[in-house]
Amino acid sequence: GRAKIIHLPLCLAELATRILGFLVGDIILTRDEVEGLTANLLVSRHPPLGKTRLSEWLDRHRNEVGIHYASELKRRF
Repeated sequence: GRAKIIHLPLCLAELATRILGFLVGDIILTRDEVEGLTANLLVSRHPPLGKTRLSEWLDRHRNEVGIHYASELKRRF
């Protein structure tokens, strides 16, 4: 199948990441990360250096994305 990017209200996105985190035994997204993302702290004032759109990359790698899960907690601790 195709990878899909969906837009959710912030409260639903937080709930979904908590539920997914519980299911996989990991922390998917922290409140600090959410606050940084919503405050546009990851936005550059410079033009993009890459030429590939995320949606294009996901389409090309659809058979690989999501096959294996790498736990952040297991990797660090």
